[in-house]
Amino acid sequence: MILKTEVFPIGQITKPHGVNGEMSFSFTSDVFDREDVPYFIFELEGILVPFFLEEYRFKGNTTGLIKLDGITTDEEARNFAGLTIYLPKKFLEKVEDAEIELDYFAGFNLVDVNKGLLGKIAEVDQTTENVLFVIPTKNDELLIPAGEEYITEIDHDKKIIYVDLPEGLLDL
Repeated sequence: MILKTEVFPIGQITKPHGVNGEMSFSFTSDVFDREDVPYFIFELEGILVPFFLEEYRFKGNTTGLIKLDGITTDEEARNFAGLTIYLPKKFLEKVEDAEIELDYFAGFNLVDVNKGLLGKIAEVDQTTENVLFVIPTKNDELLIPAGEEYITEIDHDKKIIYVDLPEGLLDL
């Protein structure tokens, strides 16, 4: 059985394409093209299920068409619309941190090099121009910018993001 802690998201199926089970998809990482990735993983009815790749082709820098083994009709492909595409974490080391979907970091601890542990990231707020890590506190919540310029290290195994925040940012 595949566990959610063993995978990371790289994209999403957008819609069926044609009548033979092909689907349009968007992606944040093309690691599946750079490495020998035999399958994508999808969450179906709460269970993570691998589907072998029959073929794929790119339409743009972040979109493509995919055909999964065993999916042969547009009706079957329609069941995948909106589903997140996951890969096993063994491919994570081959992915640039900038290619990872930001929601992946929910549940990570955020540690500042000067202040220490700030807390656990409850969600990643992408509704504003500046993406924010949301960390609940006793009285409110901390909103920490998720900018690459602040992140010094990401430990995927221990689920820790190390940041070096500007002086005074936590006092706001």
